[in-house]
Order: sequence, then structure tokens, then C-alpha cells
Amino acid sequence: MRKIKKRGVKKKNNLFNESIEYIKESRMFILAGVIIFFASSLLGFIFSPYLGGIFNSLIADLMSQISGLGTFDLIVFIFKNNFSSSIITVFLGVFLGVFPIFNAILNGAILGYVAAIVSSQESFFALWRLLPHGIFELPAIFIAIGIGIKFGFAFFAEKGKVKKELLYRLDKSLKVVVFIILPLLIIAAIIEGLLIGIGS
Repeated sequence: MRKIKKRGVKKKNNLFNESIEYIKESRMFILAGVIIFFASSLLGFIFSPYLGGIFNSLIADLMSQISGLGTFDLIVFIFKNNFSSSIITVFLGVFLGVFPIFNAILNGAILGYVAAIVSSQESFFALWRLLPHGIFELPAIFIAIGIGIKFGFAFFAEKGKVKKELLYRLDKSLKVVVFIILPLLIIAAIIEGLLIGIGS
């Protein structure tokens, strides 16, 4: 019985380490996603006066969905929303990485817009209150964007190796989602749900 348990733990550790290695292997794609995200955040911040019509309705819709939710339901909602977005970001990346790039641009711009609104209504230092919300969520998002882009770039592999590369990146991406992104988003949802619950 102990041997079976040890094998199970060892296998999980191997899969976790494999996921970490793939993240390291994908670091340039993840870095590209981070750059796109923060460049879009800066643009969202600078051009916030012109983006209200686009983003206010999105934010209002989101607020209406979480209105009245208890802390546990709020945590579940945040997790489901972030995890489904991450899954879509990773696996729709197969279409030449277009969707993860679009996701980085959109989410970055929204973050910049929200930061501009918060800083204008209160103060620039009030933005520090947003930091705990993203400690675990942002790394998960950046990883999802990066491996999503890399997944789509498999089509640029050497001729005759595209299928093999696609299957390889699909396998590795699945492991990263399960062993890295999923735990990060669970922790992020708990922290964010508790902070919103306390603040409301």
C-alpha cells in the first residue's frame, strides 16, 4: 500500500516538474505575453477617457453577476470565470496564437482602464489595493497566454514535424493547466473572493 502511495506521489511530482520545465521552455512566449499585456495596460490607462463606452458595459455586466453573492459563491464564480478563460486562451491558441494575443490586449487594456478610474477617483496610491488580487491570478494568466501562443506557433515548425510538435505542445499544455494554472487560480479565487467579501 505504501509503495502504491509513493508511486502516486512520485508520478505527481514528475508531472509537476515536467510542467515547470515546459514553462521554462516557453519563457520567451510568456515574456511576449507579459509585454503585450502591460503595453495594453499602459494604453488603456492613457486612453481611458475614450474607452468608457466599451468597458463600462463589460464591467457593469460583471458586477451584476457577482451582486448579492456570498463569499463561497463569489470564490466559485471567480474561479470558474478565470479558469474557463485560461482554458480557452491556451487551447484556442492553436489558431496561430491569435486568441491568446487578443486576450492579452483586451485584459491588459481593461486593467489599465480600471487603474485610471481608481487613481482619478481616489489617488494613485489606491492602486496598491489592487495588488493582492493579482499576485496569483496574473502569473496564471501570463502562463496561459504564453503557452497558448506557443501552441499556435507549432505550425511554424519544420516541414514534416508540425503534427508531432502540435501533439507535444498539447500534451505539455494540458499538464501545465492541471498542475500549475489550476492551483494558482484556486488560490487566486479564494484570496479575491475573501477580499471582495470583506470590502463589501
